[in-house]
Amino acid sequence: MSEEYHSGFAALIGRPNAGKSTLMNQVLGQKIAIMSDKAQTTRNKIQGVYTTEESQIVFIDTPGIHKPKHKLGDFMVRAALQTLNDVDIILYLIDASESYGPGEEYIIEKLKRTDTPVFLIVNKIDKVHPDELLKVIASYSERYDFAEVVPVSALNGNNVTTLLEELTKYLEEGPQFYPEDQVTDHPERFIVSELIREKALQLTREEVPHSLAVVIDEMKERENGAVYVAATIVVERPTQKGIIIGKQGSMLKEIGQRARADIESMLGSKVFVELWVKVEKDWRNSAYLLRENGYREDEY
Repeated sequence: MSEEYHSGFAALIGRPNAGKSTLMNQVLGQKIAIMSDKAQTTRNKIQGVYTTEESQIVFIDTPGIHKPKHKLGDFMVRAALQTLNDVDIILYLIDASESYGPGEEYIIEKLKRTDTPVFLIVNKIDKVHPDELLKVIASYSERYDFAEVVPVSALNGNNVTTLLEELTKYLEEGPQFYPEDQVTDHPERFIVSELIREKALQLTREEVPHSLAVVIDEMKERENGAVYVAATIVVERPTQKGIIIGKQGSMLKEIGQRARADIESMLGSKVFVELWVKVEKDWRNSAYLLRENGYREDEY
């Protein structure tokens, strides 16, 4: 560790599908936040830790800010906005290919109420012509005085190194909060549940919306070194249960196989995954079921 060590917390905020989880995974070099082309995939504040010999940046990936339609949505937006007051730097991600709208206006109005430095991260630059990119940057810069503007492609890694260099300049001298080999503060059970949920979302696409949660019932290492994972996929309607299970259990089997590959990569050991499906009607509007399914409102 260098004699003058710098550290700090950086929040990733933005509308759903801006690419926050993709950017954090790119920075860390491995998956700790799930990715989907569906909006509102991230539901909890997820911390990722980027460490070098000179500095440590703790990234907080927040749920996408959107107009809530149920208690779960309220929880997600509250989690994202609360973060603005708890960090050293705010990274506001936008999709360069999306036009400015009421959602962005809402976020910028919230940013005006904080004294925290805000970076504008213009993501998905590979989707737009350079001339259009300049127009996007000019449009946002007219509305808010950003500390820095950094165009990136989170998916391809373009300009991510530059972003990290600029971030480091804003870090104050401070301690190393986490060991150098730790990339997240979330327990393995949480990451495992998220990886299973990701595969279910990817495979069912529009058939099963965000009325889906995953609860880890059991996770333990057996004598042979293999890890046994038992999990329940929670949905809101019997029809969704049928889709998740699939014909003769084919969909559930595919979800388990794909999740197992990612879990084995993360844990570095053989993994056995056993899945069940349960219907809990309208769980996203039940405070009790939200807590049961891992969303603790009292944390925010």
